[in-house]
Amino acid sequence: MSERRVARVEEIPADQPLLVEVQGLRLALARVGDGVYAIDDTCVHQGGPLSGGKLYGTRVACPWHGWSFDVRTGACLFPPRGGPVPSYPVRVEAGDVFVELP
Repeated sequence: MSERRVARVEEIPADQPLLVEVQGLRLALARVGDGVYAIDDTCVHQGGPLSGGKLYGTRVACPWHGWSFDVRTGACLFPPRGGPVPSYPVRVEAGDVFVELP
């Protein structure tokens, strides 16, 4: 595992995930209250970009077909049969956002 600086907190909009690319991975960063979360940017349904979706509390909805995922865990919330997207540990220090990557 390695930790990488990926953004500043103020770069992450409060209502939409931010796409970042690091070590060949596309991640969607989401800011919810004081927390910042990182999940894989690719929807498990048909590959839609989760960073292009709308954030509703701790849920992000894929812009292609509406599948929704918990940004804290990557768990699929709708539909109930859907699989999760990978999530990654995040640390914020002095406004810098660090993500732990495999």
